[in-house]
Amino acid sequence: MRRTTVIISVVALIAGLAGIALMPRVARLGAQTTGDADLAGAARAAVRDPSGHRGLAVALVENGRIRTAGLGDRDRTGQPVEPGTSFEIGSVTKALTGMLLADQAAAGVVRPDDPLGATWPTVTGPARDVTLAELASHRAGLPRLAPDGILGWARILWSNVSGGNPYAGQDTDAIRSAADRVTPDDERGEVHYSNLGPSVLGHALAARAGVAYADLLRARLLQPLGMDATVIATQADDLPAGRAHGGRASGRPLDTWSGVGYAPAGVGPWSTAEDLGRLAAATLAGTAPGADATTARFREDENTHIGYGWFTTRHGDHEVVWHNGATGGFRSYIGLERATGRAVVVLGNTDKGVEPIGLRLLGVPEKEAGAGTPPAPVWIGAGLAVAFTFLGGLSLLGTARRRELDRVTVVAAVVWAFAYLGLAHRMGDWSVVPVWLWPLGAGLSAAAATLAVTRWSALPVVDARVPWRRLLSVASSLLAAVLAVAAVSD
Repeated sequence: MRRTTVIISVVALIAGLAGIALMPRVARLGAQTTGDADLAGAARAAVRDPSGHRGLAVALVENGRIRTAGLGDRDRTGQPVEPGTSFEIGSVTKALTGMLLADQAAAGVVRPDDPLGATWPTVTGPARDVTLAELASHRAGLPRLAPDGILGWARILWSNVSGGNPYAGQDTDAIRSAADRVTPDDERGEVHYSNLGPSVLGHALAARAGVAYADLLRARLLQPLGMDATVIATQADDLPAGRAHGGRASGRPLDTWSGVGYAPAGVGPWSTAEDLGRLAAATLAGTAPGADATTARFREDENTHIGYGWFTTRHGDHEVVWHNGATGGFRSYIGLERATGRAVVVLGNTDKGVEPIGLRLLGVPEKEAGAGTPPAPVWIGAGLAVAFTFLGGLSLLGTARRRELDRVTVVAAVVWAFAYLGLAHRMGDWSVVPVWLWPLGAGLSAAAATLAVTRWSALPVVDARVPWRRLLSVASSLLAAVLAVAAVSD
């Protein structure tokens, strides 16, 4: 017994030390700096906590002058972020879609109060009666998303677990079909954030113009402003060269988002601090096409109003016109303050919020800028980290101590113990959970496996009245473990 205890302890120690070398590596803002050195210094000071960030690109507009800088790494190989590095901008695109509405209204092509059905006649469901202005201001009573049935929701859930693209396969027809299926709810007229609404709006404006959304955006907004680096990636081949690579704050890399259907809401668009700096400067000056979209028209709450896509929020003595964005592995923020003539852009390549950085660069006091919205929901990622780290080892330990046991059961329990470690490594939010827990879990699993091995010679291969059922159950369990780990691997 003493010899067995020593062996188990030594194996657990070795596994724990190996786990230290293999444990999750939380993203941290790198030391590299490019572009305007003074702005880079101010941005780094505004970060406060570099843990969870990997790379940032920033632009600051003051007195009509645009300055840009890059901080940290654009990927895990250590390539520096530059002012011209492309990032996914996510829902910042909703502000661009709102500007398209204002632009097309100014050109007399549509009116904000036009019903959707008049602009996009192929929409025939109840949503055809909502107005373009309601779609642009999240007041149309449409849901956040409208997947096609339970399989659509399952696909979105699986994409969130596996780190994939939850909007893959959603094209313009899928958005039109969703608009036909949904019925505006009783809260129509109130501001309730939706990805479906701006997507419907963008495709409706494009249909009215007889072109695709990406072409309309390019012709009416991007080209006039010289935003040549801003693109919409509808497939992998469209991704910009030298782009930033996104991931979780905990270090896990994630797939990019691309597609056509939800592009007007932020799926697929990429831009740079330089390009968005041009947009911010022109919008602040009132010379950008559709700049009137920033005018606050409708009330969301006591401190926030909304125009066409753009929010206006009061932070103490500062009134900021803004929009942010969040995709699987990127965060973005653009903010304008008319009273001071300043504007800011912050782009990040992890899922840690960048809004406080932008607000601090605008001069908003610390207590008003806040700490930012962490990757949500935090408790899920933290729970997965802790549970999966220890669940497999504890389960294997219990299995190894059972009186009635066979070899196939031991094999399945060992495989699952280390599969759970892999799931914890990939799915856990290690930016909020101490990373040293993972080596402890590795040591526990190794100790439990060693205990099981000490009983191996005395165990039957299969201890069951119907051996084939036990073998089938174990084979299914092993397949599930392999598939689960494969789903979350690079």
